Amino acid sequence: MARIKRFFQDVYKNKTWLLMVLPGVVWFLLFSYLPMFGTVIAFKNFQFHPDGFFASVINSEWVGFENFEFLFSTDDAFIITRNTILYNLVFIILGLILAVATAIILNEITNKKMAKVYQTGMLFPHFLSWVIVSYFVFTFLSVDRGMLNNIFQWFGMEKVSWYSEPEYWPFILVFMSMWKGIGYGSIVYLAAIVGIDRNYYEAAMIDGASKWQQIRHITIPMITPLIVILTILNIGKIFNSDFGLFYQVPLDSGSLYPVTNVIDTYVYRGLMTMGEVSMSTAAGLYQSVVGFILVILTNYIVTRINKDYALF
Repeated sequence: MARIKRFFQDVYKNKTWLLMVLPGVVWFLLFSYLPMFGTVIAFKNFQFHPDGFFASVINSEWVGFENFEFLFSTDDAFIITRNTILYNLVFIILGLILAVATAIILNEITNKKMAKVYQTGMLFPHFLSWVIVSYFVFTFLSVDRGMLNNIFQWFGMEKVSWYSEPEYWPFILVFMSMWKGIGYGSIVYLAAIVGIDRNYYEAAMIDGASKWQQIRHITIPMITPLIVILTILNIGKIFNSDFGLFYQVPLDSGSLYPVTNVIDTYVYRGLMTMGEVSMSTAAGLYQSVVGFILVILTNYIVTRINKDYALF
């Protein structure tokens, strides 16, 4: 009884802070934890029931791991897994390098008004919908009136049918992802760099250190814990893909599926075109479980190297 009484006293004492986090807790319960009930569909042959969703889940036949067996027995499993992992590895490595470099450059700009202008300009693409971006890309890559093909034609070169040539799209997708995400990704690193004690830099300048030496021996080591933590979180999302990037930008062109089909687009097409609810859920569960394992494994490796850099 004393423990329960102490619990309610603590709740009353911290009621203001608890009310502040309540909307976030409700959001997670409704959109993160409650949907976990639906993972059972991955182990069933889902059939719609006239009494609603819950009746459909309960009355559907239990098939165990058959959905997973069918998923991994197809060529699609290898293609979507390969594309998802390789793209995300490039996004993680290249995105980290460019985001840190951008943050350092913005921090080194002496004219702070211009720095804010540059930061705003780089951040703006993040707020554009991939639907809008896809039309921008189409104005460049359209076969008939695209800007690039017009330039090629002006130089006497042949037009390129961009939306039917898969070999160009790994580079296009990587470029578009970096263009849209670098500005937003650099904000956290810029905030960390701004928070570094300026006495370190003043001492380095007194010792005659150049800008590059200051960046190498002060800035980068000071933000290394943040880099490691964000990298661990990004590795956990290595099986998640930006749906808009891989679906909207290539305009869902069938000839580009070998290089644009990832787990998220596969789940969407399986659900919308074939009505494979169970198969789509199995693919999504596979995606989540592997991501969770990667976070735990990566964090364990980091703890073996340096516990101070670990996420938990």
